[in-house]
Amino acid sequence: MLAERTKKIKPSPTLAVDSKAKEMKAKGLDVVNFGVGEPDFDTPEHIKEAAIKAIKDGFTKYTPVGGIDELKEAIIEKLEKENKIKYKKENILVSCGAKHSLYNIAQALFGPGDEVIIPAPYWVSYPDQVLLNDAKPVILETYEEDNFMLLPELLKEKITKKTKAIIINSPSNPTGFIYTGKVLQEIAEIALKNNIYIISDEIYEKLIYDGMSHISIASFSEEIKERTILVNGLSKSHAMTGWRIGYAAGPADVIKAMTNIQSQSTSNPTSIAQKAAVAALKGPQECVEEMRKEFEKRRNYLVKELNNITGISCKMPQGAFYAFPNVKQILGKKADSVAINSSMDLSIYLLEKAQVALVPGSAFGAEGYIRISYATSMENLSKGVERIRNALEGLK
Repeated sequence: MLAERTKKIKPSPTLAVDSKAKEMKAKGLDVVNFGVGEPDFDTPEHIKEAAIKAIKDGFTKYTPVGGIDELKEAIIEKLEKENKIKYKKENILVSCGAKHSLYNIAQALFGPGDEVIIPAPYWVSYPDQVLLNDAKPVILETYEEDNFMLLPELLKEKITKKTKAIIINSPSNPTGFIYTGKVLQEIAEIALKNNIYIISDEIYEKLIYDGMSHISIASFSEEIKERTILVNGLSKSHAMTGWRIGYAAGPADVIKAMTNIQSQSTSNPTSIAQKAAVAALKGPQECVEEMRKEFEKRRNYLVKELNNITGISCKMPQGAFYAFPNVKQILGKKADSVAINSSMDLSIYLLEKAQVALVPGSAFGAEGYIRISYATSMENLSKGVERIRNALEGLK
């Protein structure tokens, strides 16, 4: 018999679409994939060279559970220089990707009776990681007219004596929007007043457009830093998704607990990937800017084209590499005998009719929207948008 916790996790609403897309590709069909949440660029050469050198030097053994000192020091230097936050090595834990960092946090902080506030739209793993640790996800709805930022007054209404933490993600997956300094400051004050933790997922911080800037909530004061666990990594910024390096920075007692948990699950992150991560953080950064500029170019093209399709409206995302168009005007329409009553219906219809794979907004707690990743070539963007346009013309 399976453990009770396995029953808490609902099958992902994207599985049907993903499974169908793979089935169609296996049959040789030309499926345009707008669902992938990873850069389509190769890992920069100097990072790969550092990994090769690590292998040749025999750096292939166990390392300290929480990461090598050289990498922790590079992270500390980065956080002080770029985010204006000072940490010591006891405040840093390197894990097997930012998702692993988030799960370690959930294991260390959450338990039966705890509530965790999660603004929707949310990244798909946040609620399930809370549930897997016997706590309750409390979903706080946000609105397109507010750029999907949670409103502080609504946050106050959701806080109870059971509230343990709030999870914020800026720039956001799936919306691509960024929290303003004013809103972050208000969230910080609410967290301090109610003695709750802030989990700040900043994995997309390098991918910001229109001259905007990223603000780390932990940078406001020593008091808020002690209530914040910052999560970041190299997957998105340096095209290193497969290398699996993420990290958390936070209060020493929380980081120690997370390290102990990691020691009994994965032990250390891959030694070779850690050396590559040092090169990523301390080496040339022009590659990051080149990728950012290309993403911005793609974003501008995609959003313009989406807004020219009848029934779709799309606000300009400020960061990450996702567009989150509103498709509510399409819901309720039909294609022959097929009714499009949900974002999942629309996703399946576009996959079958247009051979375009994307993610329904329901996967992120936001019905009436779809997520399109522009981490793909301009050629694919052009082809995919045209297919969507043609497919939607058939709806009545």
